[in-house]
Amino acid sequence: MTAVAASDATGMSPETANLFDQYVVPNYRRFPVTLTRGEGSYVWDDQGKRYLDFFPGWGCNLLGHCPPKVVEAVQKQAAELIHVPNTWHIEAQGRWAKLLSDHSFGGKAFFCNSGAEANEAAIKLARLHTPAGKYKIITFEGGFHGRTFGAVSATAQPKYHEDIGPMAAGFVYAPFGDLERAAAKIDDETAAILVEPIQGEGGIRLPPEGFLQGLRDLADEHDLLLMFDEVQAGCGRTGEWFAYQNFGVTPDVMTLAKSLCGGVAGGAMLTTAEIAPSLRPGMHAATFGGNPLAAVAGIATLETIEQDGLLERAKTLGAQFEEKLSPLVEALPHVSELRVCGLMIGIELAVDATPVVQACMDRQLLINVTQGNVVRLLPAMTLTDELLNEGCEILADALQGFEV
Repeated sequence: MTAVAASDATGMSPETANLFDQYVVPNYRRFPVTLTRGEGSYVWDDQGKRYLDFFPGWGCNLLGHCPPKVVEAVQKQAAELIHVPNTWHIEAQGRWAKLLSDHSFGGKAFFCNSGAEANEAAIKLARLHTPAGKYKIITFEGGFHGRTFGAVSATAQPKYHEDIGPMAAGFVYAPFGDLERAAAKIDDETAAILVEPIQGEGGIRLPPEGFLQGLRDLADEHDLLLMFDEVQAGCGRTGEWFAYQNFGVTPDVMTLAKSLCGGVAGGAMLTTAEIAPSLRPGMHAATFGGNPLAAVAGIATLETIEQDGLLERAKTLGAQFEEKLSPLVEALPHVSELRVCGLMIGIELAVDATPVVQACMDRQLLINVTQGNVVRLLPAMTLTDELLNEGCEILADALQGFEV
């Protein structure tokens, strides 16, 4: 099977290409495009070409590119106070923590800069909170928890461990969705269970009915912490403030990042008031975590979602994506399954989906492929009906462009 469309992407100047070739570590596979400006669901390259972005900022730009209230808050804050360490109090950080607490399970927040850092904090908290000798954490195949060493060790995907082993000790892997095999992994040294309520990088995989509640029951029965990694699914993307609220199962610990600050770097770990003191002074820190810029961006993001009714909008858009894309499963033999929860959308193919990314880029639509065969869309909550329809038509055209 091959894609019909050939690449004609030329959105990059030779000067920028030379700078990267000579001076930037080549650890990313980059497209030959230099992006220079973004607004809503559009971005532009340095050749003036405009792209419709259905994967803005790898899911970080939940409100689209350069959301006005976030931009205004950051600009104002940057002129007043950019950074002070966490040895001082910042009013905005406290107010941000209260908003997160009010919208979730009423706990306390530790702020950091990324999802990996949030998961590192959760891993440390699990070991600090449970009795000495309990250090193991059960995680799930297909999950993704970040690329720092503890987080990548927690990530049960062999491709991320290749050539960097041995991995950090204490992580035990179970199949996602298999409650019985997860239970069999528990022993006297187990401290916690860490799971994504909806696997993102793993292919937008939703949990089977009763799986998360089963993990909650296991955690309670064995006195373990239940920790949800909502780095990708949280902050309104699924149509609820947090993904766990779709399933009626509350964790003891939750990690957040990506869209937490509307595109500005920021991460957080939330836990209950009873567990929070276990992360005692000196045991963990993040120099830039919860800094004034991130805090005001985080507040502006949460307030925008609430004031503009975007949780309901995410549900509506998700339903529209499902309506538009479902016929492809019936019509195209190489489209296997559509998985949608709000604005987490995965289209699983029976073949390598990588050429679909290029075919869409040639049509000026930006998407992503994960796990090799899953087209992943994480569009903005502010997407209009018109752009949704336009993007779905482009995607359908690209998928239909395969020759079986």
